[in-house]
Amino acid sequence: MKNKISIVFSALMLLFMASCTKNFEEVNTDPNRVNKISPGTLLNPILYEVSSFNMRQANNFTFGLMQDMLPFPSTSGGVHRYDITETAGNSTWTTYYRWLTNVKEMYTASIEQKDPNYQAIAMTLNAMIYSNLTDCFGDIPMEEATKGDEGIFRPKFTTQQKVYEKIIADLDSANNLYVTTRPMIYGTEMLFANNVASWKRFTNSLQMRLLLRLSKRTEMGTLAKLKTIIDNPVKYPVFTSNDQGALVKLSGVTPFVSPWGRAIDFTTFRAAGLFFTDNLNDLNDPRRARWLTQARNKIGNANIGYKGIPSGYAGSDNQFNYIPSNKNIALVTAPLSIILMSYAEVEMIKAEVEFRNNNTAAAKAAYEKGVKASIEQWGAVMPTDYFTNTKAAYNGTLERIMLQKYYVLYFTDFQQWFEYRRTGFPVVPTADGMLNNKIMPVRYRYPPAVQSTNTENYNQVVQAMGGDNINIKVWWQK
Repeated sequence: MKNKISIVFSALMLLFMASCTKNFEEVNTDPNRVNKISPGTLLNPILYEVSSFNMRQANNFTFGLMQDMLPFPSTSGGVHRYDITETAGNSTWTTYYRWLTNVKEMYTASIEQKDPNYQAIAMTLNAMIYSNLTDCFGDIPMEEATKGDEGIFRPKFTTQQKVYEKIIADLDSANNLYVTTRPMIYGTEMLFANNVASWKRFTNSLQMRLLLRLSKRTEMGTLAKLKTIIDNPVKYPVFTSNDQGALVKLSGVTPFVSPWGRAIDFTTFRAAGLFFTDNLNDLNDPRRARWLTQARNKIGNANIGYKGIPSGYAGSDNQFNYIPSNKNIALVTAPLSIILMSYAEVEMIKAEVEFRNNNTAAAKAAYEKGVKASIEQWGAVMPTDYFTNTKAAYNGTLERIMLQKYYVLYFTDFQQWFEYRRTGFPVVPTADGMLNNKIMPVRYRYPPAVQSTNTENYNQVVQAMGGDNINIKVWWQK
């Protein structure tokens, strides 16, 4: 009897549980919770976080290597002495892959919503971030990257050539995807305020940057493709004025605050590089006042003009009988703009393409437009006699173009370093305090975590690249 009662009770309980769980999901669903993101949900966070990181890396890494700025006093070590640690690339690796995962989510959402503009934007951001990653490291995970949701936690590496082939093809496809008459409806984004035509110009301008990066790989035919873009502005619109450039504007109002929690940290124990100041002085360049403070005499504290400290110097700090120029704290004080890509860079790309095609007049015109655009971008006034200075006038050499491009790329993530590695210009001086046989490092080492958690694929890529040190040239540099 007890067994019968127990069986009946159990059956009733199963029926009760079934009736409860039948509507459990419906009853316990939060009506205010969004189950799927829109294509625009992640756009501003991606733009803000990636651009802020880029700005910090320009300060922490590029400035030191490219002699824009250095720690001072600094009697030993430091990036400006080519003292690059094994973990120097850790934050670049982890930050970029974290936001690439978000870009992938944005791309997936745009496909689900059948929105070609957000799809093209996601492809553009994907190309921008992957290009920086591969230019910093060489071969990187791409085809199997950001696939933790598929159970791939140890991705294979993709060669740099394949990375570039993929992202350039994506940018070409993105250009064809944009529908400039279709509005962006998922909130207001902070880069171009939902102007689809502006995003299209950014996509094509970025493609110009990446095509030129491959200039030494003549088998890729990138100079011909660049000429096609330049000669077909209707099909391939690019930046044609400063107000069209890709500059992320930070108001200073939360959450869009300066990447520097304390602006004073930007200038504390710092000095401008002597190479940086000397060339600006030779050019009599009005950007000096925007970028720098004046140096001062130690006795009397009188201003003595713009003068930095030699990067990689050896010996005591007391060898310098002046207080060097520093960076202008206004550079990191909101409201401010973070440069993803400027109109001035586009003109300098055109100048090099025309130079390589022996079109002297066109190269000169683009060079002068690029210099003028950069000066005005930074809020300075373009002197009418700027190009009468023989140091500033176009002289038909790549070296002259690249010296001005060095300043055009100021505070633009790693771009000064990438372009130096591609061309060897500008020629930066060496000093006795520099390590690595006074040779400019050309890449980051892979992070130790990659070595320990993805060992098999790490060993394969190191063998393919010829090693894992700061002197191993990446594919486009060979």
